[in-house]
Amino acid sequence: MSPSALIAFLGGALLGALGVVLLAAGWRAIRGGRALATPAERATYETLHLASRAAGHLRGGLAAGDPTRAAKALRQLLDADALALADPHGVVALDGPAPLQAAAERLARAAADAGATQLLTADASIDRRDAVAAPIRLPGREGPGSVAGSLVAFASPVRPPLVRAAEEAASWVAAQLELAELDASRAALAEAEVRALRAQISPHFIYNALTAIASTITTEPARARELVLEFADFTRYSFRRAGDFTTLADELQSIDSYLQLERARFGERLAVQLRIAPEVLPTVIPFLSLQPLVENAVRHGLEPQEGGGTITITADAEGAFTVVRIDDDGVGTDPESLRAALAGRPTVDHVGLRNVDARLRQVYGDDCGLVVETQVGAGTLIVMRVPRSQPENDVQGVRR
Repeated sequence: MSPSALIAFLGGALLGALGVVLLAAGWRAIRGGRALATPAERATYETLHLASRAAGHLRGGLAAGDPTRAAKALRQLLDADALALADPHGVVALDGPAPLQAAAERLARAAADAGATQLLTADASIDRRDAVAAPIRLPGREGPGSVAGSLVAFASPVRPPLVRAAEEAASWVAAQLELAELDASRAALAEAEVRALRAQISPHFIYNALTAIASTITTEPARARELVLEFADFTRYSFRRAGDFTTLADELQSIDSYLQLERARFGERLAVQLRIAPEVLPTVIPFLSLQPLVENAVRHGLEPQEGGGTITITADAEGAFTVVRIDDDGVGTDPESLRAALAGRPTVDHVGLRNVDARLRQVYGDDCGLVVETQVGAGTLIVMRVPRSQPENDVQGVRR
């Protein structure tokens, strides 16, 4: 290689290496800039992160939640030396030195009783720290029950910004406690609705089932034994205590027991057709959501009809949803009276239908409420639509 070519080669290599170094340095600068961000962005992220952590620990309330971890996150959020959370009975969590417990109790009680922020200057009794206590006042409430507790922050010293921050934090905690109460109310409502469905099953169906069993004891003892076992399976499932959700397969198995008992009463007047796609059997559905719909078809559709009729149950996958249809060729009903029942107006009929519709809307939203097509003398079609994937809903208490 000639000297000039060698010089050109080395010059090109040097420029190439320099370009690679510059490119790598630029890439590191870009990545570093993205990772580090600005001080304001880092502060915003840290604030939201700590608030999110505290919220998760408060969603069960001060009694059933995890106030100790919530207090730790709130102390970091306020940058305080120590922080205590108190309910009407006293301090439930203290993130800080144990000697502050007595002062926290005293100051929390004073803030709750006065319904206003309280300040305490440093002295030996509180480990030479100032303190601020803000009442946790539940939104939109008045009177003694409006204060759920207090938030007490310790610092050396307590400055005006910390006082304002403690008051805002107490208001935020109050909002989280109100959400916890709402969650508890929803759970209680769901349980009450299930109890109402069970109460509806008990007097009407149980009497008829036992009467049908009694009528076969002497003439068909083997058949009577089968019906007793079906009755035991049905009642075990219907009155179980575990879980708000079940699978479509388990609910259909319970419905089969129910229909076996109804066939003993109706004889050939009751025909049943099932068309179930195997892939939808694991779908999670609210407990006791299908059985009342089938019972509605039997009681209000076929029982008043002299010749009985047929109930057709189908379940298919339609996109991201499982769609269940319960169709009967019975007497049907007046659409206006049914609309009134679903709207919650007082009525002795269709209680189960109304409760199932309300539960579906509560769990999945209004788009998943029941769709009912009916007309006097033309039968009734009920359509239930639920998401096929529900990882947030646990299924407990497998039936068999």
